[in-house]
Amino acid sequence: MPKSKVRKKTDYTINPASRTPVKVKAGPSGVVYQSVMFGFMLVGLAWLLVFYLAASNDSRPVAQEGGWLHWMYNLGQWNMLIGFGLGVIGLLMTMGWR
Repeated sequence: MPKSKVRKKTDYTINPASRTPVKVKAGPSGVVYQSVMFGFMLVGLAWLLVFYLAASNDSRPVAQEGGWLHWMYNLGQWNMLIGFGLGVIGLLMTMGWR
């Protein structure tokens, strides 16, 4: 019986052009970008703290009619969305931080 031909296997080689590192053209983020990013996170946290400590309790004079946080008390649970929304904006900005 005749012997079958042995095929030469081609070794898989990685294209050297695809392994070259890509240079990033943009430099680090500016101080203004970082300040705005951290500012959003801190303002969101401060909003939630003020809502919980001062405006959410009806018995405190700051939340009653004529008090300086009466407007925040009238927002009710929308304060949660505002506080967490500001924090999430800051966290989303971290993806562009270099």
